[in-house]
Amino acid sequence: MANDSENKNENISENISENVNEAVAEATETVEKEVTEAVEAATEAKEEAKEEVKPSAKKADKEPKLRSNSAAKRAYAALVYIVVAFFAILAIIPFVYMFCNATWDSGSITSSFKLWPNFANGINQAKQNYHTLTSRATFSFSDGFKNSMIISICSTLLTVYFSALTAYGLKCYEFKGRNVVYAIIVGVMMVPTAVNITGYYRLMNTMGLVDNKLSLIIPAIAAPNTVFFIKQYLDSSFSLDIVEASRIDGAGEFYTFNRISLPIMVPAIATQAIFSFLGSWNNFFAPSILLNKTSNKTLPLMVSELYGDRFVDYGAIYFGLSMSVLPVVIIYCFLQRFIISGVAAGGVKE
Repeated sequence: MANDSENKNENISENISENVNEAVAEATETVEKEVTEAVEAATEAKEEAKEEVKPSAKKADKEPKLRSNSAAKRAYAALVYIVVAFFAILAIIPFVYMFCNATWDSGSITSSFKLWPNFANGINQAKQNYHTLTSRATFSFSDGFKNSMIISICSTLLTVYFSALTAYGLKCYEFKGRNVVYAIIVGVMMVPTAVNITGYYRLMNTMGLVDNKLSLIIPAIAAPNTVFFIKQYLDSSFSLDIVEASRIDGAGEFYTFNRISLPIMVPAIATQAIFSFLGSWNNFFAPSILLNKTSNKTLPLMVSELYGDRFVDYGAIYFGLSMSVLPVVIIYCFLQRFIISGVAAGGVKE
């Protein structure tokens, strides 16, 4: 009996110890899980706090940089505007001086520097300067204006059409020596007019065109600067597929050029037409050599001859200069947007 009771007690104690161990193991696991979850939650909270702190820190770091960059941009823009305004004033001052002096008499002009018009008697003095100007035997505003317009318009038409035709041929036709021809055209751009004026004068004299407006109109057919510009424009904005499609449809070469290709060149042609007209209107060197009769002389030539007298009436001279420059200024003011757009279009090459 004693042995049976001892065995029972041992079994009971073993069961109790097993139950205690299991309870302890379960409690340990539960505690470990809770601790692990608490650690993970704390870690996530720290990471979230760090992520929330970082953007604010980055913003704090970026704000001084953005402020410094914007300040530098404003300073650079202000500097650019100052430089542009300075050069604009330098370009405008001669025209302001010329137009203002047209309203003063010769004595006032020689006595002091005038950058303002004659507010007291400007209209009457301008009329007097015009009367003095037109009374000269060597000056006729109507003849000079007419001759300048005829030469400038005819030269401009010939320049833009034949230059566009030449550039079109260099772009659309493949032939031997095409690059050589283009290189020659570019090379001629570097030759100054004064170098070949003697040979050109002898040629015009042999042809009997000295003292004839045609001697200034015919050379406009060969304009290497215009050819170069239009060629650059065609390289960037003209597709040969248009020409091929026109040929497939049976159109002739001149029809393709005049009716299809020429309208595409309008921006470049408009720009070069303005430059050609202004250059021909202001041309002084060639007309002074080729034109002798007063009735054939251009307006700049007639104005230059006002300095030949012993007494120089500066009021009349400045009025004549203003009359000769005014058409050019008006044309430039109305057509400057074509100049800017055309130069931008011809200066970009894809």
